[in-house]
Amino acid sequence: MALSQFPRVRLAHLPTPLEPLERLSGELGGPPIYIKRDDCTGLAFGGNKTRKLEFLLADARTAGADTVITAGGLQSNHVRQTAAAANRLGLACHLVLQRYLDWPDSAYLESGNLLLDALLGARIHVAPPDQPRDQVMAHLAERLSAEGAQPYIIPAGGSNAVGGLGYAAAAGEILDQAETVGIDIGAVVFATASGGTQGGLMAGFALREAAVEVIGINVDVQDPELTDKVARVAEGTAGLLGFGDRELAGKVEIADGYGGEAYGLPTPKMLDTLRLLARLEGLVLDPVYTGKAMAGLIGLVRQGRFDAARAVVFIHTGGLPGLFAYPSLFPPDLPPGT
Repeated sequence: MALSQFPRVRLAHLPTPLEPLERLSGELGGPPIYIKRDDCTGLAFGGNKTRKLEFLLADARTAGADTVITAGGLQSNHVRQTAAAANRLGLACHLVLQRYLDWPDSAYLESGNLLLDALLGARIHVAPPDQPRDQVMAHLAERLSAEGAQPYIIPAGGSNAVGGLGYAAAAGEILDQAETVGIDIGAVVFATASGGTQGGLMAGFALREAAVEVIGINVDVQDPELTDKVARVAEGTAGLLGFGDRELAGKVEIADGYGGEAYGLPTPKMLDTLRLLARLEGLVLDPVYTGKAMAGLIGLVRQGRFDAARAVVFIHTGGLPGLFAYPSLFPPDLPPGT
């Protein structure tokens, strides 16, 4: 009921499946592991951002916007889903992209999410990596307003209190599915970067008064501001839902050490994890987010971090188009003369 008061546009295929990873659970010998398939949300190859965009774009329409502006890296999953969602609603879309990684594959500048952004017809603006993207988006909004447009700025990752409503709703969806299949969930684990997914989940589980640990695996280098980013979304979303007096900031849990030397830069553990999940479960992960996050989950299981009697849910947040920007990581082993 708390969530139903907010405007929402239906973009995602929901509920997404909750599936057991039986072979991985057996391999690790820890708690039963399930996967929440938010790579199956459906919009332009899917991903977690679609849940946030259901509320963000509804808010944009309420504000009378005819144009959306958002930002991300060159291979951002968020901007790709925003462009697709804007098309669905007949809105113009401007993407502010920044290159954070000098990856040697030419596909990094030609394929993956960038190819889809072009196919979707979004207007792309490339900003220097050291220029604050919020500043670039604000200046762009000013220019578009002067030209007669009604722009609406979506923060990078869709990570604010309104976007957090998407994962507050997802928390309830996970709990309902767990009840249906008869499992007791002790923790959810996923990739965290801009903080919106984690903050929304924290608010959603708190709304349902569920004793579920919410653990974000940092897919970047250690960021002293990440905890604050998550806390702002968690408490902002909780405030929208009517229980902003509940203390959530002190409950933010982030696992560092799995992001490697830089955002988007592959790590040996990530590569091993992509191969392991593909060959054990036929499950494809991506090198930027879910591969590092699953490596983190496996590391925590091997450390004995979880109660073996309670299930752990890994949220597959999508990102599969990004895999095709890194073709040199998995070169085909073709026979000579092919």
